[in-house]
Amino acid sequence: METRTEMPPVGSRCRGWRAWSAAGVAVATLVAAGVLVGSPPGSAASPGTTPGHRGTVGTDQGPPGGSRPAAASTDVAVAAYPQPGRVAGDIGVHDPTVVKRPEGGYLVAHTGTNVALKTSTDRITFRNAGAVFPGGAPWTTTYTNGSRNLWAPDLSYHNGRYLLYYSASTFGSNRSAIFLATSTTGASGSWTHEGLVVESRTSDNFNAIDPNLTIDDQGRWWLSFGSFWSGIKLVPIDPATGRRSGTAMHSLASYGPGIEAPVIVKRGAWYYLYVSFDRCCQGAASTYRTMVGRSAAPTGPFLDRAGRNMLSGGGTEILASHGSVHGPGHPAVLADHDGDLLFYHYYADNGVSLLGINRIGYDAAGWPYLF
Repeated sequence: METRTEMPPVGSRCRGWRAWSAAGVAVATLVAAGVLVGSPPGSAASPGTTPGHRGTVGTDQGPPGGSRPAAASTDVAVAAYPQPGRVAGDIGVHDPTVVKRPEGGYLVAHTGTNVALKTSTDRITFRNAGAVFPGGAPWTTTYTNGSRNLWAPDLSYHNGRYLLYYSASTFGSNRSAIFLATSTTGASGSWTHEGLVVESRTSDNFNAIDPNLTIDDQGRWWLSFGSFWSGIKLVPIDPATGRRSGTAMHSLASYGPGIEAPVIVKRGAWYYLYVSFDRCCQGAASTYRTMVGRSAAPTGPFLDRAGRNMLSGGGTEILASHGSVHGPGHPAVLADHDGDLLFYHYYADNGVSLLGINRIGYDAAGWPYLF
């Protein structure tokens, strides 16, 4: 397993993490203990956990109840963060994305050689499931300088098929591209290359990586993306093709020290924009943290709890380094039968990148918190 420990250049997205190694499997057993404290989220009345307890996020666990930590009125939602929920098996990931399979179970994709896949039946035990493109993806080499390491995928399921947006780039460059692949089964080798969606050149002020597909209340499709440079962007997508529609581009969020990995979800009256601030990929020295803002429209403006515009560096922190959880970020939100969950990666004390999962609750003002 290769792990990069040097600081990336300003404006770069460090992607040094590679496939899970046998040494990492042993680490999986060290993060497997825990019990659920709190009931499933989904409303302002949903309780959370006593901060510091490790949660269980598997589908076979019953919620015995608990007390919600008080939410702060600043950009930090809670003073103490919950431990990641219990997971086991092949849990080495970077930049995870997840979708609920129509036949049951879960499909995970993440940064790795030709885009790595995992499956789970219970949201606790995860197993490696090959690569999206086991034979390679030669159309990406213009952007990767020949590397097969493809970054930051986004999975969704619509109209009987899986959609996978994924990124091709190199460290420190915004000569990048987002591509689309589709599959009816999600299995390794079953994916069809659907073409280029968005690209950026070195003359652009944005970076075309870290995609996330959102469908708004009017049925319009949008793709958010972005990493460093001028921040998070949004473009319209043609539902018939899954590719970009027109030339419009909206700016959603910016943060000078580093911002990337957007996710937009609609809950109630609000579109919530989750992003990662600061630096990933430095092992236990990573400073990644997960932030959120919200807007009445997918195009913004997104404001944090204190009313600050995310275009001006605003954002409410909902997860940051604590204890042996270092640099938690690159979020993905899963709406499951028992409530919303946040999937992310974090680094253990030894620098190994692992899967983190926590439940999402919403306070009386509609702001998300983790438990």
